[in-house]
Amino acid sequence: MKATDFEFRNRFWMIGAIFGIAFFSYSVDHVATVQAIADQLAGHDPAKADSFARMLLGIGSLFVGCAALIRTWATAYLRSDVVHDSELHSEALVADGPYRHVRNPLYLGNILMAIGMGLLAPRSGFVILVVGMTIFVLRLIGREEAQLEQEQGERFREFAGRVPRLWPSLVPRVPAGGLRPRWGQAFTGEIFFWAFFAAILIFTITLNNILFWILIVAGLASRIILGFVQSRGGKSTQAS
Repeated sequence: MKATDFEFRNRFWMIGAIFGIAFFSYSVDHVATVQAIADQLAGHDPAKADSFARMLLGIGSLFVGCAALIRTWATAYLRSDVVHDSELHSEALVADGPYRHVRNPLYLGNILMAIGMGLLAPRSGFVILVVGMTIFVLRLIGREEAQLEQEQGERFREFAGRVPRLWPSLVPRVPAGGLRPRWGQAFTGEIFFWAFFAAILIFTITLNNILFWILIVAGLASRIILGFVQSRGGKSTQAS
């Protein structure tokens, strides 16, 4: 189950499409996932349902915050320009930081964000978002790991045999490789995940839709601008 070259090159937009379809399903399913679960937990008592909804939104915020943290930790070792490049990089095998615990921390972060943000989607949208993201992530992993095995050979096979693919180990499975994290570029590269975290956290506290969407749009805009800047930087480097 491997992604095509088109899927990999356009993975940001395809993930955006999964989110778009999930939230567009409000047109046919008008009940938010968080509200549906809260109503069931509260026995349809409105006062209790509101408390349960806030609690669930807090859990969703935790999922998105963990996603941002894990992706930032991973980007600190892999580098933002590699993480967001449309080209597949398999010339080196990173086995530091979170990569000592899980082979694909970036994609783990994507799934965690889908779960957290999915609580704000309608019931059908939650399923679309979580299942769609998981399937797409597995396709991307299949493509990346096939190329890593082809280029890194036994080194990658040994790494894959010791480090789990998506379910992280609590203890490191391989020795540290000696890479030093670069946190500044990591936070810059993952700022849109932090914007999503801020959006759902503020919504949990204030229930303010306007602030929520301002932060979501700002996060998406920062990701698009970053991608443009990095692509221009890559072209300039090639030209020189």
